[in-house]
Formats: sequence, C-alpha cells, structure tokens
Amino acid sequence: MNMLKVTNLKVSYGGIEALKGISFDVEQGQIVTLIGANGAGKSTTLRAISGLVKPASGSINFMGQDITNLNPQRIVSTGISLVPEGRRVFVNLTVKENLKIGAYLRQDKDEIEETIQDIYRRFPRLKEREWQLAGTLSGGEQQMLAVGRAMMARPKLMMMDEPSLGLAPLVVKDIFSIIRDLKSEGITILLIEQNANAALRCADFGLVLETGRITLTGTGESLLNNEQVKEAYLGAD
Repeated sequence: MNMLKVTNLKVSYGGIEALKGISFDVEQGQIVTLIGANGAGKSTTLRAISGLVKPASGSINFMGQDITNLNPQRIVSTGISLVPEGRRVFVNLTVKENLKIGAYLRQDKDEIEETIQDIYRRFPRLKEREWQLAGTLSGGEQQMLAVGRAMMARPKLMMMDEPSLGLAPLVVKDIFSIIRDLKSEGITILLIEQNANAALRCADFGLVLETGRITLTGTGESLLNNEQVKEAYLGAD
C-alpha cells in the first residue's frame, strides 16, 4: 500500500528552485532512501513533508490525506516523525526529559511511560543515562536519543536526516541495525544518508536526487550495482 505519495513537488528558496517537480511513493513497511550530493535537495524534501517549508507547488499525500499545507504539529499528529540532521537534542535537559518532549501531542500519561520503558529496552544505554543531561552523551548516544524521541510520537512513518553523520564506523553499524529493527516492527522509514553504501544495503528502494530532480530509482540492490551510482556515490568498494 502507498503510504506517502509526493507529486510534482517544487520548493524554492529566495527565487532558487531547490526541488524541481519531484514525484515518488513510499510503500508501507519499506525502507526508502534518498541519496545524492550535498545541495541536491534531500533535506528540503524531508522539510517539505514535515511542513517546515512550504512547497511552491505539487502535493504531499499521507495515508490518503492531503497534508501539503498542514502545519508541522498537525503533520506529526497524522503519524510522521522526523529525526533531524545533527540530532538536535536539548542539551540542557535530561535523557528522560528529551524523550517526554517527543510525546508532547499525546494525552495518555500511563502509555507515555510505557513507551519510554519500551525505548529503554531497545536502547539500554539511554536507561543507564536516564538522568544525565543530553549534552553529556556521546554522538552515538545522542543519535539513539533522537530516534527514541521521534518514536515517542508513535509514528507510522519515520524520516531520518543523515543519522550516521559524524559517527564512528562501529556506531554507524548500530544505527543501521536500529533502522532495520524499526522496519521489522512495522515502522516505515524514509532515510537520507551520505553513506550511500550503507543506506542502499538496508533499503528496499532507493532514489537518486541530483540538483532538485530524481534522476534514478530502483531497488536498493539494483542501485548498489548501478555503474553510475557506483562512480558518483559509492567510490571504490
């Protein structure tokens, strides 16, 4: 089933077209990854879906509902969470306080505590550091916290902007194993990732974005084996 449908999406910043009419679908239960160079329009795509930037034209449909012009809060309430680039945890709040902020639209106090405990089961390191300030965590722990915070909204679709950026290779492995776990629990993932190799290895479907246009699409595997993709994004493997 089509969960997310983006149609002819155009976004401009001060007269410069960042997205030039892109269209793509995200199927329920899949990991879909957007790869491309810096400035290709990847983050702009996520920001438009999240309601953080307004499209110049085109439409965004989620679970059969037109969300193109909804505000970010309404979009979260439809079931979309964003794990932003650079993690953006609240450094002067504790781990637990950061998690609670992720549930700000929820009214069910008892179930919020259950979700927190569920996140601690998934990320034991966050449980150990429950009362530490988020600013004292390592980069990998902050990324786990950012994912946990997004999960607090109980999303159907989780969008992740560069989750492995600046992390040590071992931690990157952990992050991708978390992404696969989320998928196995029924969460659909839309992923932007500089590490095209790791992203395509875990993705069901991939899209290549170049200067605001989608130039290639295919299964993760087919893009991994595509000569153009190898040359431009994968380097010598």
